[in-house]
Amino acid sequence: MSVAAPTRSRVRLLTAAATVALAALSLTACNNGDGVRDEGASQHPSNSAPADGDNGKDPNAGSTTGSGTGTGSGTGSTATAKPKPQPASTGKNNPTASTARVTCNGSTVKVAAQSVTRPVNHMLLTVTNTGSKRCDLYGYPAVRFGEAQSVPPVIDDSQPQAVVSLSPGQSAYAGVALSGGDDGGGTNGRTENTLEVFFQGRNTNDGGPGAKAALPAKGVYIDDSLKVTYWQQSMSDALTW
Repeated sequence: MSVAAPTRSRVRLLTAAATVALAALSLTACNNGDGVRDEGASQHPSNSAPADGDNGKDPNAGSTTGSGTGTGSGTGSTATAKPKPQPASTGKNNPTASTARVTCNGSTVKVAAQSVTRPVNHMLLTVTNTGSKRCDLYGYPAVRFGEAQSVPPVIDDSQPQAVVSLSPGQSAYAGVALSGGDDGGGTNGRTENTLEVFFQGRNTNDGGPGAKAALPAKGVYIDDSLKVTYWQQSMSDALTW
């Protein structure tokens, strides 16, 4: 009985020593960083490793992105300058407006001269608007054959009821009685090879520059009975007299 008691005491001592040793080993392992987080220098949130269950997202990322987007939108809107509205053009200030009208003359039309079989000894003048604006033909053509110094008279009965007006590309006409007169007895007959046509203005005989018209190679025969009609809207009206 006296021998067994010390043995049990020794066992208790060994057990206690083993427990202390295990506790020391556990503490050493924790200080290694395997069980305790190292409180070193702090890192930027965007560079830290995500914790389990965060799905790799920074909890502050949503608000940061929203603020940045709002600032960018505001800056872009401020930098964009809106053009100032321009006043609408009117016919008075804009010569190319559809309401602008000019006088037909050599700068806005071309003239063609054509011999006709009926009426006899007549020629047809065709004027075509080659400009970009509507032009008005006032009165009648002042024709000049060769070096003539006077303007042939107009046939009064041919005056139309309104001024002939031409849109771009449109044509108007005038008849020219070359010779013979009403009784066929014209004087001072001659052949001419050149023709220039002049135009009248609204309130003046000078409507601007004239235009040359080509004649047949053999020329045309005229005499002092030479007359012209007023400008007409149709070819048939121009050849009525």
